[in-house]
Amino acid sequence: MNTPSMTRSHEHWVFIVDDDQAMRASLQWLIEADGLAVRSFESADAFLSSDALSLTGCLLLDIRMPGMNGLELQAHLNQRAIGLPIIMITGHGDVAMAVKAMKAGAVDFIEKPFNAENLLGSIHQALHEDDHARAQRRHRQTINAHLATLTRREHEVMEQVIAGHSNREIAASLGVSTKTIEVHRARVMDKMQAGSLAELVRMALLAGAGKLH
Repeated sequence: MNTPSMTRSHEHWVFIVDDDQAMRASLQWLIEADGLAVRSFESADAFLSSDALSLTGCLLLDIRMPGMNGLELQAHLNQRAIGLPIIMITGHGDVAMAVKAMKAGAVDFIEKPFNAENLLGSIHQALHEDDHARAQRRHRQTINAHLATLTRREHEVMEQVIAGHSNREIAASLGVSTKTIEVHRARVMDKMQAGSLAELVRMALLAGAGKLH
């Protein structure tokens, strides 16, 4: 198993989990030649017992392995809500299993013998998706932090605003003046740091706040 020092600073890692030592070596050489950092593991257990799950990157995962196979490792990661993008490595006759892996969230599958260009393209796509997913999670965390600053009444106003109700309709619904709703609405926009109603709706959808009617 390849275990380079994790004191090195890398934005992304490509993790290889494959019980075939020659395959691991071949993949590692190809990927490192493309300028990416690689760690390889001979089993799912070795991967899970490492610190890889705390890092960013993607996972090249062989479907057929002794012990925990690729599909089982994928299911385990899904259960733990670990969003590491997975590219399945499949042998002849494993396509049905690969399709099952895709339905469970794998971003691609590569058949042996693999085409180097296609493999590297899939890896870069997976890393791009990982970047996007992490950015979305950070954005959602920021939105939720802003939501936590709203008062109960401001939450009520926000839900009706994103549902498309006018200030007059919201005022009638809550039994307050239109002026009061205008004040609450301005505070919601300020606390949420939303520059427009459309932006506020996007925030609400991303955070799962409120119900659009």
